[in-house]
Amino acid sequence: MSDTEKGFTAPTLLVQDFRQTMGGKLTDLFFLQNDNGVLAAITNYGARLVGLWVPDKNGDLRDVVIGFGQVQGFAEGEDTYFGATVGRYANRIAHGKFELNGQEYTLATNNGPNHLHGGDTGFSRVVWEAEQPDAQTLTLTYTSAHLEEGYPGELKVTVRYTLTNQDELKIDYTATTDRPTVVNLTNHAYFNLNGEGSGAILNHKLQINADKYNPVDSSLIPTGTESVAGTPFDFREATTIGARIKDQNQQLKFGQGYDHNYVLNGGKGEDLKKAATVVGNESGIVMEVFTQEPGLQFYSGNFMDGSHTLKSGAKDDFRTAFCLETQHFPDSPNQPAFPSTVLKPGQTYNTTTVHKFSAK
Repeated sequence: MSDTEKGFTAPTLLVQDFRQTMGGKLTDLFFLQNDNGVLAAITNYGARLVGLWVPDKNGDLRDVVIGFGQVQGFAEGEDTYFGATVGRYANRIAHGKFELNGQEYTLATNNGPNHLHGGDTGFSRVVWEAEQPDAQTLTLTYTSAHLEEGYPGELKVTVRYTLTNQDELKIDYTATTDRPTVVNLTNHAYFNLNGEGSGAILNHKLQINADKYNPVDSSLIPTGTESVAGTPFDFREATTIGARIKDQNQQLKFGQGYDHNYVLNGGKGEDLKKAATVVGNESGIVMEVFTQEPGLQFYSGNFMDGSHTLKSGAKDDFRTAFCLETQHFPDSPNQPAFPSTVLKPGQTYNTTTVHKFSAK
């Protein structure tokens, strides 16, 4: 990857650093580029977004997604989920158990007492089949076997990344199953709109279109639904991420910051709705998130600890990135009041999320 026309030097990503054989399949690196020069890098290892270069207020490209410069970084050690497609069930399932049609299923407890992001391997540590029909589209497919990670049903999953000429990164998810199962897919990109390695994200301004959120217990399992009014979780008006993050609030203590699902206004529907808007305080980069999903997990990078070196050479220091994961609610299989995540044979799981970029 060479310097861009506008003078910003992108970190060098070499395709050969992403080509390895894992589980008998070849990992690789793919680039998408639109007519405006916006660039996305994606690997089929975990169907991960590796980097995303968008123009700032001066027209210079900045990489707003953190990630590694080689596939081994994603494969080694505990999964950071940087940029990953997570499933079969994104977020947590209490005690790694759920019941479906009178039968109990047992999953890995890989996050304290709970199941997180699909288990020990999930979708983030497998090699997906990749097809790139044009310069702006990448289609990734994976078939999850019956009882893989404990989930019932053979699940055939497709994730399609599209980089539009409106400077949108569009992610379309589809899935079908041969037995009743539960499905909740998302992308776990970590964003810093000032650019990877630019420091903490606490001065980013965030607005979330949600009147309610899901408070959690000490293991981060939802305990119900409550209003955001009068709490540090009220982002209905644009507010800096760091404005209230140190408030004496039990929910912030449980999450060690923000790590909660927001109940988006409008619920789940066929139409895309705006879930959130974020503005980078230094770059002027604006990211709008649109989704068909009913929920949005806002995570403020509370467990980032500087133990990884990113593609820019910077460390993943404390709160130097945030996540906005469009999703169904955590622990829905065990909470009938939440929107259902059950997928049955003959049905198609189909959902779209769009990240739209501009600058001001």
